[in-house]
Amino acid sequence: MDKQSGKDFDRPQYRKLMKKLKMGDLLYILSIDRLGRNYAEIQNQWRILTKEKGIDIAVLDMPLLDTRQDKNLMGTFIADLVLQILSFVAQNERENIRKRQAEGIAAAKAKGVRFGRPEREMPEDFEQIVLEWEQKRLTFEKALERCGMSESTFYRRLREYRLTHKK
Repeated sequence: MDKQSGKDFDRPQYRKLMKKLKMGDLLYILSIDRLGRNYAEIQNQWRILTKEKGIDIAVLDMPLLDTRQDKNLMGTFIADLVLQILSFVAQNERENIRKRQAEGIAAAKAKGVRFGRPEREMPEDFEQIVLEWEQKRLTFEKALERCGMSESTFYRRLREYRLTHKK
């Protein structure tokens, strides 16, 4: 079971599957876009699986893509044709998704939407906390606790503070 996106074939579960498959095995795929979404790569992987490894593939939502049936010239031709069309559709859909996503992000940024985790505010007594910590009257752990920050956030805020409050 591969839960990772089919954007490419450099997926740990897919590589693991490829190592286990041997001649005569049958691979069930729910839909061709679950195999991959790159036209050329789907074609290439299909060839590797069916011709080099000698396995059969059954695409559950597309009965025409079942290599167990019609292994004659006509059956192979139809399967190849359907595979090319579905590979094209899968890649085209992936490109459309990326385009729509980029447009959505650009529109949100134009409206002033900020992405990512909200910034942790510096406590009002940050200067006092830093002073006590530097004078070793406060442990580092207690300073973090009083600030309500992680170690990395504390050090980043400390750098910012020192830049704006040079001694």
